[in-house]
Amino acid sequence: MNAQKLSKRLEMVAKFVPTGAVVADIGSDHAYLPCYLIHQGVASSAIAGEVVAGPYESAVGQVQKEGLNKEITVRLADGLAAIELNDHVDTVTIAGMGGPLIVSILEKHPEKLQGVTRLILQPNIHAKVIREWALAHNWAILDEEILEEDDKIYEILVLQRAQMELSPTEILFGPKLSTRKAPAFIKKWTREKENWQRVLQSIKDAEQTPEIEEKRAELLALIQLVEGVL
Repeated sequence: MNAQKLSKRLEMVAKFVPTGAVVADIGSDHAYLPCYLIHQGVASSAIAGEVVAGPYESAVGQVQKEGLNKEITVRLADGLAAIELNDHVDTVTIAGMGGPLIVSILEKHPEKLQGVTRLILQPNIHAKVIREWALAHNWAILDEEILEEDDKIYEILVLQRAQMELSPTEILFGPKLSTRKAPAFIKKWTREKENWQRVLQSIKDAEQTPEIEEKRAELLALIQLVEGVL
């Protein structure tokens, strides 16, 4: 992967960036995504934010190497603190971390989202918590994608400012993803169901405490939900 050729998952993230956007890529690592967006003529300018010194220095070096110092500003900052209001950022990308960490980033500096009209979020795990956050903060799902790369399955959520309603099933599986049922979606939830069935089997002969009964009921409900969707 480099600034001209992204991984499949980052390519999918890039696909949802509007033409002419001012992008803040939070947790930018080598700044490949911002560099790619500028090279492709998608973003007009970008912020690459990194909280760790090593990746920050890598991003600075990459931007210099690509000759994009005028278009991309690299900042060492904690999450959304990399954004300044006079940057006029309208699109935020956060990719390659867990859903709970993405939500904690969004919640830590909510004032930095002023003026932002699109969030493109790629959780490695627990996309459900992002949908719950979106529901609570008046963001609606514009689109969702799921893909497999190197035997890992990734979800991408594209949010815009609006109210929405989601059922418990849609919160867990994604309203768009559960309708389309792509091969990666089927594979992910078949795996999850098999894991839950294994756990259920392992507690079958355990002493039936209230905690075990509660866990058993929870697993049975999840398995039933998956069977209903698949």
